[in-house]
Amino acid sequence: MGVSGAGFVLEWAMPELRRSACPLDCPDLCDLEVEVDAGRVTRVAGATGGARNPLTDGFICGKVRNVAEHLYCDERILHPLVRDGAKGSGRFRRASWDEALDLVASRLGAIRARAGGEAILPYHYGGSNGWLTEGALATRFFRRLGASRLLRTFCAAATTAATRGLYGAVPGVALEDYVHARLVVLWGVNPSATGIHLVPVLERARAAGSALVVVDPRRTPLARRADLHLAPRPGTDLPLALCLIRELFARGRADLGFVAEHTVGADELRRRAEPWTIDAAARTCELPPAQIDALVELYAARAPAVIRCGWGIERNRNGGSAVAAILALPAVAGKLGVRGGGFTMSNGDAWSVGPEPAIAAPMPSTRIVNMSQIGVALGELRDPRIEALVVYNCNPVATAPDQARLVRELGRDDLFVVVHEQVMTDTALLADVVLPATTFLEHRDIRRGYGAMRIFDAGPVATPVGEAWSNNQLFGALLRRMDLVAAGDPMTDDELAAAIFDAGGERGRALRAELDEHGVARPIGPPPVLFQDLLPATPDRKIHLVSAALDAEAPDGLYAYRPDPGGDDYPLALISPALSTMISSTFGQLRTAEAGLEMAADDAAARGIADGDEVRVWNALGEVRVVARVSREVRPGVVVLAKGLWRRHTRNGFTANALIPETIADLGGQACYNDARVEVERAAVSS
Repeated sequence: MGVSGAGFVLEWAMPELRRSACPLDCPDLCDLEVEVDAGRVTRVAGATGGARNPLTDGFICGKVRNVAEHLYCDERILHPLVRDGAKGSGRFRRASWDEALDLVASRLGAIRARAGGEAILPYHYGGSNGWLTEGALATRFFRRLGASRLLRTFCAAATTAATRGLYGAVPGVALEDYVHARLVVLWGVNPSATGIHLVPVLERARAAGSALVVVDPRRTPLARRADLHLAPRPGTDLPLALCLIRELFARGRADLGFVAEHTVGADELRRRAEPWTIDAAARTCELPPAQIDALVELYAARAPAVIRCGWGIERNRNGGSAVAAILALPAVAGKLGVRGGGFTMSNGDAWSVGPEPAIAAPMPSTRIVNMSQIGVALGELRDPRIEALVVYNCNPVATAPDQARLVRELGRDDLFVVVHEQVMTDTALLADVVLPATTFLEHRDIRRGYGAMRIFDAGPVATPVGEAWSNNQLFGALLRRMDLVAAGDPMTDDELAAAIFDAGGERGRALRAELDEHGVARPIGPPPVLFQDLLPATPDRKIHLVSAALDAEAPDGLYAYRPDPGGDDYPLALISPALSTMISSTFGQLRTAEAGLEMAADDAAARGIADGDEVRVWNALGEVRVVARVSREVRPGVVVLAKGLWRRHTRNGFTANALIPETIADLGGQACYNDARVEVERAAVSS
């Protein structure tokens, strides 16, 4: 298109509308329409039509709607950087990719030659990444390097162990099938902040007569509207779930026929639940007995009934057993085998394809390091000591426990730290080499949903900012530089994608064909229903209510309650739920609001704290200084400081993670974020 004028012609192109999908750490896997002008994203919206993902239905969360602010913010890393001052000083010099890669390869190679590959640790999580950007060439590189392996335990470690121990790798109730339920229990999950597309489905279910129960220490938006809200003390979900199991058996409301035919271990489960009477559970959970009784009756009477089990439940010392007990409830009560009945944990197991074929390197037998104990690992591991840390898809300073210790360890000059990142995070500031990374709109990725039963293969829709490289570009270059490429290795995104789908056999090839046409694939026909369309994926196709493997892993046995770790010195339970404006720490550079500590009015009054006061929150690990926010939304005995905050958001440069111990839960090596116990007082403010 052009316009002629006085001796010149103006040429311009209309913005182009492109299709993509959102891989960020959320169950919904939204279908996107992205407006791009000369390679630059100008608008992002939810795709309409519903053929690709009916859950999206034309609307998306504000986080992704405003993602262009993230792509083009001032803190976006544009070029490779090499530290040019003290660690943490923020002084870096610009380098070329060749110089940066030569430096990284030479340092890693020297460490490997001197101390062995296990002296190198990759540190990554990838909740917001797919099979091409979390796995693929990155995993291949570290396997062939012989590096230490990372046990990824920030989230879904205990829940995965519990689900697979009881049911095997099977999907739960599809989110769109909640419309059929006549009782929905949201247990330890807040869809208003972390999966908004379930909310309209719940509204339709309620309009059709469904009841809603919320189990959460806070009055979340859905808890305020629920028919019943239970607010147990954090860490006590296990006795509450065991009490429900006990009462179902005791009241004759258990489905003994289903239990006999489809489960193993029911008698032992009943024995372990027996001590948890309503009065005993009420005392431990600090709940009114009448609320527990009401939940028992509602759950027994209503069908279909579905439990949406969240990840907040797993983040304490009893987390794995708590999830297992909650997931046992549909089996005991006979709520399975009907559309809209059962449970939803993760639906990622709806697919028969996975990333391993793209890695193309066998799993080594090198040592395993729990990512939730990274401070201990950096400070205490020997034979060999960790000398290099390569961070990608992760911001550990904002997300790992015992923050103060981690900051000290990362600040050591004898630890070589490489960070591949989109923006200058708190972790990147402590790096020796910072490498610019692409965002999800600037590279290709393949991702399956863990809520929505969808899978997408989305290519880049925008031009990478500056000199940003994808993970595969970076680790492909390092594989070549360190002579770790084997003949026949898939190296390009196209080759990696082909390896993934070809390994899936007929189903994988069918998926690829559907993706080629639509970009987002979905199971053919209605979503599967457990005990209608499939059986548990355990060896005997039964539900193992007291899994022998889980029983052996749990320190005191499965379903053994471990008491509160607080005591008189630290009586308040600190929890760190997600913010609706961030995905863990992602988008933290865009947050300008100061952090606030939510606390109940009674707790604030007992300490002489008024709304807006600066407070000191502390325990044996450290302290955080923030503003108090007296709230009616949190129960007494619990204080709330959101997860994912950056150091700039508090008054002393430490966040809730500075108060979280490096202890682990009973299953999966899970981080115990909600086991932080603290005291709070008004801060002495200097004049």
